[in-house]
Amino acid sequence: MDKSPSSYDARGAACQSCGRRSHLISQALGLCLDCIRTDFAGLSTLIAKVHGQTRQPFGLPPHPPKDSTGFQCRICVNECRISTGGRGYCGLRTSRKGRLEGATADYGNVSWYYDPLPTNCVADWVCPGGTGAGYPRFAYANGPERGYQNLAVFYQACSFDCLFCQNWQYRRSATARSNVAALALAEAADSRTACICFFGGDPTPQLPHAIRAARLALEKNRGRILRICWETNGSMHPGLLKQAAQLSLDSGGCIKFDLKAWDDGLHQALCGVSNRRTLSNFRILAEYVRKRPSPPFLIASTLLVPGYIDAKEVADIAAFVASLDADIPYALLAFHPRFEMADLPPTSRRHAAECVEAARQQGLRNVRLGNVHLLGDDY
Repeated sequence: MDKSPSSYDARGAACQSCGRRSHLISQALGLCLDCIRTDFAGLSTLIAKVHGQTRQPFGLPPHPPKDSTGFQCRICVNECRISTGGRGYCGLRTSRKGRLEGATADYGNVSWYYDPLPTNCVADWVCPGGTGAGYPRFAYANGPERGYQNLAVFYQACSFDCLFCQNWQYRRSATARSNVAALALAEAADSRTACICFFGGDPTPQLPHAIRAARLALEKNRGRILRICWETNGSMHPGLLKQAAQLSLDSGGCIKFDLKAWDDGLHQALCGVSNRRTLSNFRILAEYVRKRPSPPFLIASTLLVPGYIDAKEVADIAAFVASLDADIPYALLAFHPRFEMADLPPTSRRHAAECVEAARQQGLRNVRLGNVHLLGDDY
């Protein structure tokens, strides 16, 4: 299974629906953007097959299990019903003897490392660690927090199945035993740690563990600045979202939502799961923005996948964000060929410029292009 950019073929792939060939069509998906937008219903079976095939090598279920007699998990949008001996879509949970086993609030499948501040966080251009926003209540310096660090917490599971995943290697251990105690993770936040960022994979499937670890870390570091941040696809249960949001709101942290696509059919084609819960949860978080204008509480981001996430998708996402609050920061990120979409080229400079302009035209006042070092030639 070749997951490297070297698999890029300048001749391009053919769309299995219309037959058009282009270097902006992913061979793994085998469908062009136009066909997905106009005939998702007719192509949904093919799309589901693609995702099932990409998950099989990692021992992950091809789709969220829906056994009518199975044990239900409600942590994320998939709401798996897991039969005895079966496994949930994220790979973490199994059903045995009438109860779920796997990741819990006490134990998670997770790793972490320390990242010196300022770092390349999606929000570094607006957050306290990168800019000093919120100083002195929420930041150690009136500028970048040099000398401090971010505790980067990587959860080895995800509720989506993005074909362009930039951290796809987590799938190799997504079904491994969850044996990291929340307390052990909390104790990793030492005196130089100014913020904790939960990401992955995605923290969503293990949000109870992340929330417990965050609370324990805040208790251990009571009396000093320790921001709690999240980088997520936003598919968690709204009740868990509100708990995570309150931790960020009170600590000066932020929540970074990946709005991967606007069109729901396109989102399912690229990510295997609907975006409806993500958009609904983003609306919930927008209500928190007014409670703490500075530092920014909510940040949106979109990866500019060539051939699929075009200026129209970005404009629609930006219009949605602007309708909630035009001051919500929006980061557009250059794409690096990875995982099943390693045959696509990097985001071109022209593509990026068109998308930045499309976002600004919708009224957003804080739009930024990230990962500019990854931008490629125009196509």
